[in-house]
Amino acid sequence: MAVEPTVRHYDTILSPIITEKATLLSEQNKVVFRVAGDATKDEIAAAVEALFKVNVTKVNTINVKGKTKRFRGIVGRRSDVKKAIVTLAEGQSIDITTGL
Repeated sequence: MAVEPTVRHYDTILSPIITEKATLLSEQNKVVFRVAGDATKDEIAAAVEALFKVNVTKVNTINVKGKTKRFRGIVGRRSDVKKAIVTLAEGQSIDITTGL
């Protein structure tokens, strides 16, 4: 049952996260995305299924608080980020290097 992607689906999934740890997770059928701060697990699952045409079995979310950094004595703060670790059904994968 393929659902057509809507604007909200594109607003929910902001970008894939490509790090060493995310690459190790991809061996376990998991993909890591940066998502909107107000997105729920159900919305994230629906967006991934609609955009990439895969079946999602589980979604874990993490709220990463922004660090306080200094540059030339001026204190700044990085933005807070919400991440989603999406577990795909067995035998499915997403090639995040190709884009949408």
